[in-house]
Amino acid sequence: MNTSASSTQTTEIEWHSYDDGMARGKFEKKKVFLHFTAEWCYYCGVMEKETFKDPAIISSLNKNFISIKIDYDRETQTSDFYRVRGLPDTIFIAEDGQLIGRRPGYIAPELLKRILKSILKERSQE
Repeated sequence: MNTSASSTQTTEIEWHSYDDGMARGKFEKKKVFLHFTAEWCYYCGVMEKETFKDPAIISSLNKNFISIKIDYDRETQTSDFYRVRGLPDTIFIAEDGQLIGRRPGYIAPELLKRILKSILKERSQE
């Protein structure tokens, strides 16, 4: 039996590499959600297990953003370019490549929902 993709909700964020994600953001005219993380970062792990498992966050990111996960230790050029000094670090980029904002540190699910809603509302009024 073949079930349609639209009847099942995605249970994960669709993460992209930096180069692919930035190109997709431009091509698809979508905002970019840039998340810096590392294996050794405790709060990065908490965000993985809690924030990034929230169905509303998964849905909002997959629908409205191109999500990019950057490994701070492996992708040092990108980390340096964005002047990442602590982890986790999250950066929001507009469709035109301009910086919308940055939120260093752990982001709880409820707070990220409010931030995403605010960014989407703000951008739709421009």
